[in-house]
Amino acid sequence: MLPVRSICHCRVCGAPTDYRVPPDDNRPRATCTACGLVHYENPLNVVGTVPVWQDQVLLCRRAIEPRHGLWTLPAGFMELGETTAEGALRETVEESGAHVELEGLFTLLNVVRVGQVHLFYRARMLDLHLDPGPETLEARLFREDEIPWDELAFRTVRETLRLFFENRRAGQYDVHTLDIA
Repeated sequence: MLPVRSICHCRVCGAPTDYRVPPDDNRPRATCTACGLVHYENPLNVVGTVPVWQDQVLLCRRAIEPRHGLWTLPAGFMELGETTAEGALRETVEESGAHVELEGLFTLLNVVRVGQVHLFYRARMLDLHLDPGPETLEARLFREDEIPWDELAFRTVRETLRLFFENRRAGQYDVHTLDIA
């Protein structure tokens, strides 16, 4: 669950904050009791790819928490100063070392309970080179019937893969938006 009232001190002057509804707003915000600065808390973006080589999808086994040892698509938190596409490419390289070319946004998943939005792009692998980074125990390709469905780390990954294989069988890729409870 999301932390409630997590900003206790102003990031600018260090004074305590108080949660109140600022003028012309509609919800309580952390407001500095000294300088009046309003601190906004917004969702984090997670960006990644569905890397494909022929009839196989690339998955990474996590070397970090949460969900250490389980499989995921290469993805991670978007950084300031990058687009969602740039972040998805960076995360793919950092986690798997794969060289990919993006083929378009595929899923946008709202995970409201943890304050995140996950965006996955379809990606075509340019070669079979893999060089997993420190956040990945191993990276490998799976055919649809080989996917370790019971060992996937996150529901967003499970839904993205389900939709990917469904769209591949239909011969048409759509952009999908889902709310994950």
